[in-house]
Amino acid sequence: MVQGPIRIRVWDWTIRLFHWVLVVLIAAMWWTAEQGYMGWHKWLGLGLVGLLTYRIVWGVIGPETARFLSLFPAPRRLFNYVASLRSPPYVPSIGHNPLGSLSVLALLSVIVLQVGSGLFAVDVDGLFSGWLGRYVSFDLGRMFAEFHETIFNLLVALIGLHVIAIVAYFLILKTNLVGAMITGQQLRDSQPDKYEPVEASPFRVIVSALVGLSAVWLIFSFGG
Repeated sequence: MVQGPIRIRVWDWTIRLFHWVLVVLIAAMWWTAEQGYMGWHKWLGLGLVGLLTYRIVWGVIGPETARFLSLFPAPRRLFNYVASLRSPPYVPSIGHNPLGSLSVLALLSVIVLQVGSGLFAVDVDGLFSGWLGRYVSFDLGRMFAEFHETIFNLLVALIGLHVIAIVAYFLILKTNLVGAMITGQQLRDSQPDKYEPVEASPFRVIVSALVGLSAVWLIFSFGG
């Protein structure tokens, strides 16, 4: 009997929720800044602090596909992966592939810089600032504000590359990365070796969420 394609779970529900909430929050942050709704912008930024803190903790204690250690591909593995793209059939990686890992690391790093600089940013009139803007001088706050605007351009460029890569994988390699991030499942021709189903431990989810909420509470307490 010929066995058809099988589905395996590669993303836990919290990493998928993080991904889509992050997409919505970044879009909302851009829109509120463009429209001048800085009060909303400030509160959304606080939400991003909690979300990113959760992801950082989850990157340490979460399942293997969510851990940061899995996002640092060895040079040989990266080279072999790039070479394999020219030798069909393409076999998707469990979790992020080496190129995708670099993309995720770059995006998360830039978003952390974006949010961090926004916390200390001060507007040109000195009338509005981020949650922690009162702890820096006006000149330093303006430097943070200018960096905040500059780093956003880099973030937009990285998001553009990310979207282009997703489209390329779908059209050229026939791999639906968006679908996997929605369902958590990946379609494969056979069961991979040494595969363990990806699960989100309720206890670890609670720990990560509590750390994220604690970060929000600390910033609100000191900057409120």
